[in-house]
Amino acid sequence: MQRLIRSFAVFAALSASAAGAVAQAPAAPAAAGAPQQQPQVPLPPNGWRVDMGHSAVNFRVRHLGISWVNGEFQRWAADLVYDPANPATASVTARIQTASVFSNSERRDNDIRSGNYLAVDSFPEMTFVSRRVEVVDATHLRISGDLTLRGVTRPVTLDTEVSSTLSGQRGKRIAFTATTTINRHDYGVVFNRMTEGAQVVGDEIRITIDIEAIQPVAS
Repeated sequence: MQRLIRSFAVFAALSASAAGAVAQAPAAPAAAGAPQQQPQVPLPPNGWRVDMGHSAVNFRVRHLGISWVNGEFQRWAADLVYDPANPATASVTARIQTASVFSNSERRDNDIRSGNYLAVDSFPEMTFVSRRVEVVDATHLRISGDLTLRGVTRPVTLDTEVSSTLSGQRGKRIAFTATTTINRHDYGVVFNRMTEGAQVVGDEIRITIDIEAIQPVAS
């Protein structure tokens, strides 16, 4: 009987010690790659929040002068202010992470990220800041602004198509499609490689930006 009592006491002591260790152990870190909720800053008057799941920054460039290579930037953000009743007061600032380039070829993407082209280690971000918005007609705008790439800032114009506003229970939605063409030499991207007498990468880059934006109902 005494032996049984001593065994029970030892078991209870070990159990209490284990429980204390579990209680003091730090919480396990979140799994790698787990989605993190990003805080949303309040919108300014007439501000819109970009719906990233229905928006994209795409580009295309000639390959060997005969075909097109298409790509996109997968990490970017934009601050958008737009009043449908007064479009000329609109403004947009976009920040694009250059290392997020994706053209469906790892080898090509690494080449684009290199110093020959985007030089992402030295210039991790490109930006566009609007300076003027002209109303062309009821569904088209001409947005002039500054594009900064590889530390070089040049004026560009975005020809922009605007959808009508869609209203729902959660707020309003609107969409924009903006296009422009830049010459990579203007931004110091002058590397040229010739194959079979043809230039591998064309000089002109065609850019298309599709944005669907939300203006939530005020809470």
